[in-house]
This record gives sequence, C-alpha cells and structure tokens, in this order.
Amino acid sequence: MKTQNPHYRDQVRSIFDMAPFIADLGLVLSDLGPGWCESSLAVAPKHLQQDGYVHAGVQATMADHTAGGAAGTLVRANEMVLTAEFKINLLRPALGDRLRCRATVLKSGRTLIVAESEVYAVRDGKEKLVAKATVTLAPVEKGK
Repeated sequence: MKTQNPHYRDQVRSIFDMAPFIADLGLVLSDLGPGWCESSLAVAPKHLQQDGYVHAGVQATMADHTAGGAAGTLVRANEMVLTAEFKINLLRPALGDRLRCRATVLKSGRTLIVAESEVYAVRDGKEKLVAKATVTLAPVEKGK
C-alpha cells in the first residue's frame, strides 16, 4: 500500500499519544508501516472482567484504535480517520499478561477504508488469537 503522507509515522503516533482514553487504558503503539499498525497492552487488574479474563471492551478498543492507526498511515496530512462501523468476534477468553494487536488495511478507498484487526493474548510466551475485528473508517478533513 502507498501512503499519501510522508510524515505518516508522526501522524499515527499522535493518534496514540493524544488520546486520553487510550493512554489511560495503557495501549501503546508498537510498530507501523503503510497499511498496517501494531499495538500492545500490558494486562493489569483494571482490564479484567468479573471472571478474570480481559474485558471485551478492552479488546474492542484495542482492535478499533489499532485499525485507526493502520488507516491513518494511508490518509493525507490534512486528514484523520473516524470509525464508521466495526464488528468484533471474540474467539476465546483472553487470558494472559499482555495483548498484542495487528491491524491491516484490506481496502483503502476515497470515502471509506476497511481494516482487519487481530488481537492475541500472550501467556507464558505463547500467543493465542482471541479476537478478530473488521473496522470501517472514514477519512475526514481535520477540524471539520
């Protein structure tokens, strides 16, 4: 995939650095390139639901925000992306000391970008796919 912004790395870093909810959650940008983005999360007690698994809301936020990072690598410098819709499949209970998410753009259009996110739980050094999301994002001009 081809980026339209030579400074896409800085733009996507700001998506992670400037979002208070994301910072509070503890989600961090791991790596990125044109059309893809990876993030990670050190699992803490605040991320768990009543049975000790990582809450579905945490996984959904991670999948959505990382997809936004992937889409953000492809838009113009004067644009940002907003989620228009997403669907997540929770494949198994998320249990581990860390989560890792990789999002990849499947189709980048003028009005919509479709990305796919995979969330993995890391436990004892082994990864298991715990969730998969499809995220539709809309590029919009900043400040509009």
